[in-house]
Amino acid sequence: MAISEKINKYIYWSPRILGIMFILFLMLFSLDVFEPGLSPQQITIALFMHNIPAMLLLVVFIISWKREIVGGIVFILAGLLYIALLAINPTFEWYMLSWSVIIAGPAFMIGILFLLNWRKKHNQENTLKHSKK
Repeated sequence: MAISEKINKYIYWSPRILGIMFILFLMLFSLDVFEPGLSPQQITIALFMHNIPAMLLLVVFIISWKREIVGGIVFILAGLLYIALLAINPTFEWYMLSWSVIIAGPAFMIGILFLLNWRKKHNQENTLKHSKK
């Protein structure tokens, strides 16, 4: 297998695998809703509310599987939105920006990998179109 084929497979699969892992990681944060004394209905509502961002990213991720440009843009915007929401928090302290690396960093990386994959695919399509002429 040529090196370029290995790189192409890496660029194709890495945002998909990392995207799944990232969404599961975000869902882990919802496990703090399990507290003694809460009814099943309260836990269900809390789980739903905590997982809204992860569910939205899951929908985007499913669309991005074939349309990489969507994933590239949305994952980068999600990272920026997280940083913005953290910065406008009234209790914001500058050290909290280091926390954003845990959430926004992987989102940026996944978005960039989706964009690289989209660009590679787009360039290949253009090359095929020009070679047919």
